[in-house]
Amino acid sequence: MSNLDGLSTSKAVNKHVKVLILGAGPAGLAAALYAARADLQPLVLTGLQLGGQVSLTNTIENYPGFPDGVGGAELGELFQKQAERFGALVELDEAQSVDLSARPFKVSTDNGEFTADALIIATGASPNLLNIPGETGLTGMGVSYCATCDGWFFKEKKVVVVGGGDSALEEGLFLTRFATSVTIVHRRDSLRAGAILQKRALDNPKIHFIWNSVVTEVNGVDKVEALKIKNLQTGEESTFLTDGLFIFIGHTPNTQMFEGQLEMNNGSIKVDERMHTSIPGVFAAGESADSHFKQVITSAGMGAAAAIEATRFLEQQAG
Repeated sequence: MSNLDGLSTSKAVNKHVKVLILGAGPAGLAAALYAARADLQPLVLTGLQLGGQVSLTNTIENYPGFPDGVGGAELGELFQKQAERFGALVELDEAQSVDLSARPFKVSTDNGEFTADALIIATGASPNLLNIPGETGLTGMGVSYCATCDGWFFKEKKVVVVGGGDSALEEGLFLTRFATSVTIVHRRDSLRAGAILQKRALDNPKIHFIWNSVVTEVNGVDKVEALKIKNLQTGEESTFLTDGLFIFIGHTPNTQMFEGQLEMNNGSIKVDERMHTSIPGVFAAGESADSHFKQVITSAGMGAAAAIEATRFLEQQAG
């Protein structure tokens, strides 16, 4: 089963819709479900990441209704199927620019231009980089931001994970399926992850920790061979041999195209308690607007709220 199932890739030049949703993660697809059930025939543009960041997560254990956990890609597919059941259309296309100066709003994409009476922004966030020498050049050759995507390539190899939050530990634990050892480098002396994840990681014989340290350089020719690691307390630098580097240090909202048009809050789109942005008829949900919780369930809830408010907005305009 693939998230590509049922996707349309038809040309979309000068197409008008009542509700246009940017992003096909939990926020976007929950919005699509609610808008579709309101008979608004919403159109979802997937962007480059089908299912959003959640589709890259191996197992989600804290989404209600799945007591044994659920795969991120599987959950995304279920979201999509449910939205499509009620009439949502999901298209494999990405917004390149938006014009929010007047209604209908204009969105230019790879395939043409859309106009919409209401817009729901659910563009999510992208992984943060370390921005150190060697990182970009060796991305895809041992440097990765997705253990679920690349873990298989590190069978019987040694890897390093950077980060101390839930994502770092979840992905580090996943990597133990393949790697002989997983070393977690964290800039502090304690983890930020939840207690259950901390216990699992600390109890796992394959996982080791380097505390109060940062990776300052990635070395290798055509593949990762070693890292330079600096102890933040002593200033001492050392070389650490490894086959891979996985980076999980947070995400930056994908909101650049809305800067100068919508009111922002440290990179996130500013919304009120009902998902309204600074422009009437434009709503935002998920990690494009959420700088605090960043959970699948909160993103889905925000998406549902945005669609409910979009429905009310269109009803008021028609009345």
